[in-house]
Amino acid sequence: MNSFLYGVALQWKLDLRSKSLLVTCYIVPLIFFLLMGGIFTSVMPEMGSTLIQSMIVMSVSMGALIGLPPSLIETYGSDIKKVYKANGVPIYSGLVTMFLSAFVHLMVTCIVIVLLAPILFEATLPTQLPFFFLALAIYITSSLGIGSVLGLTVKNQAKLTMVAQLVFLPSIMLSGIMFPIDLLPDFLEAIGRIFPASWGYRLMLDNGFCFENLWYLIVIFFAAVIVCGIVMKKQKEK
Repeated sequence: MNSFLYGVALQWKLDLRSKSLLVTCYIVPLIFFLLMGGIFTSVMPEMGSTLIQSMIVMSVSMGALIGLPPSLIETYGSDIKKVYKANGVPIYSGLVTMFLSAFVHLMVTCIVIVLLAPILFEATLPTQLPFFFLALAIYITSSLGIGSVLGLTVKNQAKLTMVAQLVFLPSIMLSGIMFPIDLLPDFLEAIGRIFPASWGYRLMLDNGFCFENLWYLIVIFFAAVIVCGIVMKKQKEK
């Protein structure tokens, strides 16, 4: 157990030195928050009640879908995995440590947004913070699950970038964080519901923590666990 915790702590420190993860988990999301937060609340003052949730959805989606997958492909798409085998380390260890480290990074970014939004933009804090942070943790977990699947199944870095963008952009544009989802045509609204962003957004809203908004995120996470387990088994047999 101590060696596992050491591995998670070590991965977290390595991530802090990673320029790509620093950009996708901290720099870009926080710059987007600082710029767009003021624009949203100026153009649509009523967005102050949902600004925190909107900025968090964008931050988590970017970190999970664009930040995590390249780290996984660097490990499992190279000879690094052979080092695990040679030293008797479980093949899934890298995935678990990167997953937990990314979770911590995204949670830190989200906490910064929660703390600064009311001060900078007079945004409204969630009324039930315990349920809000529970919903946030569930949303981060399911999003990282999708990011893990992308990083393990797409073998080419160029293809991974393209696929990640194809998942990331609809997650943001069709989730309801930029404009009310009711304004979208029915078929676009249906497409938006495929991605966890729209579910996570509704789950984090006040009085949004209910099974109706929760079940899909749970399904996504367990489906990702199954896919990752299958891929890990194949990696072990190679």
